[in-house]
Amino acid sequence: MSAALTHDSGLQRDFFVCDFFAAVPKHDLASMEHPLFSLSTRPDRRILSYSHGDVDMTVTPSARGRATIFDADILIFCISQLMAAVNAGKPTARTLTLTAHDLLKATHRETSGDGYKRLRDAFERLAGTRITTNITTGPKDDPTETTTGFGLIETWQIVRKTRAGRMVSVSVTLSEWLYRAVLSKSVLTLNRDYFTLRRPLERRIYELARKHCGRQPSWRVSVETLCLKSGSTSPRRVFRAMLREIMRADTIPDYLLLEEPGDIVCVTPRGAVVEQGGTPVLAPEALEEARRLMPGWDVYALEAEWRAFWVTSGRRALRSPDQAFLGWVKTKKSAG
Repeated sequence: MSAALTHDSGLQRDFFVCDFFAAVPKHDLASMEHPLFSLSTRPDRRILSYSHGDVDMTVTPSARGRATIFDADILIFCISQLMAAVNAGKPTARTLTLTAHDLLKATHRETSGDGYKRLRDAFERLAGTRITTNITTGPKDDPTETTTGFGLIETWQIVRKTRAGRMVSVSVTLSEWLYRAVLSKSVLTLNRDYFTLRRPLERRIYELARKHCGRQPSWRVSVETLCLKSGSTSPRRVFRAMLREIMRADTIPDYLLLEEPGDIVCVTPRGAVVEQGGTPVLAPEALEEARRLMPGWDVYALEAEWRAFWVTSGRRALRSPDQAFLGWVKTKKSAG
């Protein structure tokens, strides 16, 4: 399997050969934190307005509907290819040339004629879904606050077709917003079993557990907040029933979900969730202190921004990641 990473200018082309199954599947933090993607299995043409903490976001679908959580597989594939290149010290660009068959196989999709048609529909939803948000991506010394609409995929093109009409390869240009997130390594590793989850809410719950719990001993969240962050449009009682069904099935990779009194869900890791690249691990107490220092802020967005700063400052060894993080938070607070 290969992915060709091309310079946007088109004057020079760099090829990076990457085996997706050897590379580690990764997803960007913003998509895991906030409900960018629809959980509906039917065309979702509703405009989503979402606010949580200091984050505001509006997601506007095209006539074909909002991009779904299964469409996001394409982005995960692209992010994984790019991160493999970054970690290998290879040049990257926003435009990737992918083998359609490899993409289908890697994300557990059918390779039949219908499978290729559904892949094309996914490209169109990704390109047509427009996002307006103040979520910041990129390094701390050059942040980008997006206040205009953009698509997660800027452009896509069928590069070659067989006589039967199947896509052989496609060219995908990611949005600058998403590309900056990848370069700043604002990404997390996914369990490969994520692609075997067939119910949209299962996938979304895994993303939230991976993002918020990670390797911490536990993460407790109210059903109300979980419903909001999942992007579910179901009534609370219906969402709670679906959540309980997921708990009974016990299908979420890496994490165990338990219901606690007070309409609380407790998420605990089944075992160590391995993060690549020696990324510093923060204790829950450090995140709680950050919440106290920066009331109203999204502490996980702060954590992601600090990690990006740590990467761009040379990934220096930290004797105490917690103290380094809190020192950075205090500096950010002082700067206003």
